[in-house]
Amino acid sequence: MAGTFPFLSAMIFLPALGAMLGFLIASDELVKRMALVTSLLTFLASLIPFFAFDPSLAAAQFVESYAWVPLLGIRYEIGIDGISLLLIVLTTFLVPLSILASWESITTRRREFMISMLFLETGMIGVFAAVDLFLFYVFWEATLIPMYFLIGVWGGPQRIYAAIKFILYTMAGSLLMLVAILALYFLYRQATGEATFNLFQLARLELSSSAQWWLFWAFFLAFAIKVPLFPFHTWLPDAHVEAPTAGSVILAGVLLKMGAYGFLRFCLPLFPHASLRAAEVIALLAVIGIIYGAAMALVQADIKRLVAYSSVSHLGFVVLGIFAFNQTALDGAVLQMVNHGLSTGALFLLVGMLYDRRHSRMIADFGGLTQVMPRFAAIFMLVTLASIGLPGLNGFVGEFLVLLGAFQAMPVFASVAALGIILAAVYMLWMYQRTMFGELTHAANKSLADVTARELAVLVPVILVIVWIGVYPRPFLARIDAATKGIVERVMTEAPGQKAMRGVERLWRPTAAPVE
Repeated sequence: MAGTFPFLSAMIFLPALGAMLGFLIASDELVKRMALVTSLLTFLASLIPFFAFDPSLAAAQFVESYAWVPLLGIRYEIGIDGISLLLIVLTTFLVPLSILASWESITTRRREFMISMLFLETGMIGVFAAVDLFLFYVFWEATLIPMYFLIGVWGGPQRIYAAIKFILYTMAGSLLMLVAILALYFLYRQATGEATFNLFQLARLELSSSAQWWLFWAFFLAFAIKVPLFPFHTWLPDAHVEAPTAGSVILAGVLLKMGAYGFLRFCLPLFPHASLRAAEVIALLAVIGIIYGAAMALVQADIKRLVAYSSVSHLGFVVLGIFAFNQTALDGAVLQMVNHGLSTGALFLLVGMLYDRRHSRMIADFGGLTQVMPRFAAIFMLVTLASIGLPGLNGFVGEFLVLLGAFQAMPVFASVAALGIILAAVYMLWMYQRTMFGELTHAANKSLADVTARELAVLVPVILVIVWIGVYPRPFLARIDAATKGIVERVMTEAPGQKAMRGVERLWRPTAAPVE
């Protein structure tokens, strides 16, 4: 796409530009409005590649490639396939909604909050667009600091503990990934005499089974912590509970997906043999996470912690689908990444709205809210049903495809994982029944206001997309088919012999010549 406008770079750096402008604007109120407008413009910009994307092409689209540090082979190289496209649009969709949801609840350091949100958006989009591994690592690390501040400055009473725990876990994984990236770089330079961090060039490297094995686990641990996959999940409930509403929405909606995206983009294409060898162990961890997360959600007294543990369970389905190694399961996993971001993000928005009114998230402090907040209760019911996978809503499509594909590859694991859907219905409906139905036993609940116009503006777009995917998922599935097919072909055809790169090279070959 030589000669075309650099849409990806515009999407990546528009929020950062808005964040820098935030330092110059005198009024905090104007900074809020600027942040909202900037995030909305970024979302509109992301719709251009979404509708212009050609789903019939397996090659990367909207490619931009420029020399950055030529001596070391580092390039500013970005491009998207269907998987990264959906995750970028999900990111740009959730950020303005999160900013609008925080319009009144963030009362201190509002300027810094908005700046952190915009810098975080730049990092997240960059992660999903980067093709150069060094650039990917820079964007990956760039997301940590804004989220650290969102939790540590605007979080709950235990925010410092949660923020430090978040940064320590994710930094530990990041260092392992950096070591693996450098190892790949030096192995490739030793074998070819060429210095590069380019993904599809590194994937041509013929690695021994032993080298693949160790490098795979270094990448895997970084991404498993981010998902988080059992038993690396312990940082997540604390981070979710202490984070402000916007932080929880972005954490659940986007940041956790960076781990699953890493499996798809790096672990499987770069190390197909090791991926197959480790598949059963990882699938077992995913199934344990599904059941464990659901069991922990069942016993929570705090609504937000319940939703946090539900994320551990739901993302277990994503990991199971990825390591089933067939296109049906992989399509379901990618779609479920989007679905989880929508439904769980909406749940955190709703919990935040309750907390703004009642200053409590304890289930025991509610009951009978349908009598005073009927519109809120109706929206909460729809999102709850989407989260447990009711047919006609988005959650059903992703989970059904994952289980259908996983059953073909590993029927025992798929059968056990299906119990997670039953448990999800138990803990979500039980939570809804205790908060929304029954008598108004607490006097403080009798004066609670129903959803406002601003809150409807936050929730209605999410609901529309939830129903859209549930009723007609084809526009989303069509955009990821070529990408998932290429990944499956890469793993299944290249794993035994480690010969030439075919599946992923076809998937990621640039459509434009590099620009020096």
